[in-house]
Amino acid sequence: MPSDAKAAAAIRDEYLHGWYGYTAKAWGYDELRPLSGGHNDFFAGGHSFGLSIVEALDTLYLMGCDDELAQARSWVENNLDPTQDVDIHVFEAIIRLVGGLIAGHLTTGSAALLSLAQEFADRLLPAFTSSPTGVPYTHVNLRTGQVQGSQVALAEAGTNVMEFGALSQLVGDSRYYDAAMRAYRAVLSRGSSLDLLGTTIDAETGRWADHTSTAPNPPVDSFYEYLWGGGRLLGDSQLTSWYQQFTRPILSRQAEVRGGRLWFRGADTSTGRRTGPTHQSELAAFYAGLLAKGGDLDHGAAYFRSWSAVMDRYPILPETVDYTDFRIVDQGSQLRPEYANSAFDLWRITGGASYKQAAWRWFDNVRTHLRVSGGYTVADHVSSSSVRHGDLTPGYWFAENFKYVWLIFSNTPRFDYRGGILSTEGKVLAGAR
Repeated sequence: MPSDAKAAAAIRDEYLHGWYGYTAKAWGYDELRPLSGGHNDFFAGGHSFGLSIVEALDTLYLMGCDDELAQARSWVENNLDPTQDVDIHVFEAIIRLVGGLIAGHLTTGSAALLSLAQEFADRLLPAFTSSPTGVPYTHVNLRTGQVQGSQVALAEAGTNVMEFGALSQLVGDSRYYDAAMRAYRAVLSRGSSLDLLGTTIDAETGRWADHTSTAPNPPVDSFYEYLWGGGRLLGDSQLTSWYQQFTRPILSRQAEVRGGRLWFRGADTSTGRRTGPTHQSELAAFYAGLLAKGGDLDHGAAYFRSWSAVMDRYPILPETVDYTDFRIVDQGSQLRPEYANSAFDLWRITGGASYKQAAWRWFDNVRTHLRVSGGYTVADHVSSSSVRHGDLTPGYWFAENFKYVWLIFSNTPRFDYRGGILSTEGKVLAGAR
């Protein structure tokens, strides 16, 4: 372990390595392809929102990259277009664009960024207000307000109250918070008698397309995260109560110990019977930190140890493993931040040196295996001894991955470690100094 100061300097240097790779080859586009030097349109082909720039705003601020932040802020204020004639994914647009713009406003004080956040939210609202149940449609056209996509994954139905609630508070307009809460009530009122929720719900009929709870795996993961996060951010006791109510059956019905390690398996929402494969997605690794933040440190720490055991086996964490024997189910690795997210949450709660050590090991492994000359990239194939690179730097890399480890080691005065609150996309929605 290096000293905290040396670790923080190394993390910042590596973040800027990724940032300069993006600015050199994909400036103004959504995402960088660092091996080919090309770019990727995240939301729709031929339409760009400068996604990586929006994602980076508050990270650049926290790391003290003020020149880079000024350049990023200028591009967003002068070039980001919320009026494009394109069908946009509502869930992704809220957590990435609306959330990124709000965090940018909170860290820079820019009124223009807040105005852009509100305009995006206004253009996304028809997904909520056009729905007969209140569950948002999956897509909306930014220009026309036309909606589509009635089969809605649980996370997409409920991962909006933090951004929309914060926006309502900032601009004094309750429409955004009200839409998010109506969506929550529509889903939670349709929980089973065991308080278990399915994976996909129909926005028009309110009927479940399935009867299996797959928490904390995707595509339900952040639904529960926002019950806790919304309650904390907005001081909303109803959200906190719902978090507790709908977390209890996940722990009692879905928790499964294999080889002394805690995992979670799917369960039938009506009977509670465990069902489905013994697979766990790296996206679910966030749940260790969420459980701890929600008051259950024992289960949170145990689940974090389970993922640390996977990291003992592979150079970087694979997308999906079978937790009975750690066999890889999905051979890739998409530069995910969830393990680092939980390390940060658990370290912030406990101050434990083991979480700081785990975060450094994770960072060092990513630096060793996913760093390329043009920045950082995903992996197409992971084995116990090798990694084969893909060609993409996801936009969330600029929002999340190295932000978590930077906060652990930097002790930056720009963040309130006691009261700061981050979204599922790592956006600072409270606590920027």
